[in-house]
Amino acid sequence: MKLLAALLLVTVLVSGCATTSSSVTGATTTTVNGVTTTTAALSSANVKEFTMMAKQFEFAPSMITVKEGDTVKLHITSSDVTHGFSLPAFGVNAQLPAGETNDVQFVADKKGTYTFACSVICGSGHSGMKGTLVVE
Repeated sequence: MKLLAALLLVTVLVSGCATTSSSVTGATTTTVNGVTTTTAALSSANVKEFTMMAKQFEFAPSMITVKEGDTVKLHITSSDVTHGFSLPAFGVNAQLPAGETNDVQFVADKKGTYTFACSVICGSGHSGMKGTLVVE
């Protein structure tokens, strides 16, 4: 399943298709509190894209819900200092330099509720910088 999703994603990217509402049938884009989320259907695999902000001492949005088997693409911007994004259940650990946007991608291949957290000590509130991924 992971290989199929990865092959479909590579095929779409190489062919020049974008996962936005203007170029993929069935895609939806919503904005809540300044955070834009794009969900696009690609053949038999789903790609869920989220724009996320990391700042002392929170992730916004702090809760993400996807379906089992979805490929999840997070576009994370660190707005103040260097942060990290760790989601051990899916083997994700990325460094997020201040002022930059980094893409994090993984396949949500198991149902459950998982905690993601900042993996770079970023100040006195670092230990509380967490969020939740729900895989339905």
